[in-house]
Amino acid sequence: MLWLKALHLIFMVTWFAGLFYLPRLFVYHAMSTDAISNERFKIMERKLYFGIMTPGMIATFIFGIWMLASYAWDMYSASGWLHAKLALLALLLVYHIICGLWLLDFKHDRNKHSHVYYRRMNEVPVLFLIAIVILAVVKPF
Repeated sequence: MLWLKALHLIFMVTWFAGLFYLPRLFVYHAMSTDAISNERFKIMERKLYFGIMTPGMIATFIFGIWMLASYAWDMYSASGWLHAKLALLALLLVYHIICGLWLLDFKHDRNKHSHVYYRRMNEVPVLFLIAIVILAVVKPF
């Protein structure tokens, strides 16, 4: 069971690394004015989203579901913290998908947001991380 936890945490860190960095790339991309930078950011964003973030997310969910199926659901299914964590994970999945939509906007040169917008959106995963870790470790309810 400890191996499942370790793998779950490793891939969660991988996923969050991408969730922290991709909006930062969007900040710089939104500020870029030359074609070379624009194309470079498109490549970096695509590789980060599809090569690191999405596989990290999938593996995080696989090992998390595996842990739930193996032991956690029986122990904690009535616990409010687990339901809250799962709800936050669903919202984090929505954020991940929104990042993919922004990626497509940049890919097709139709970004609608300023660099300030992406700076603000870059803080969203921090809030999720704090809440999810507190729920998983402290189990407040």
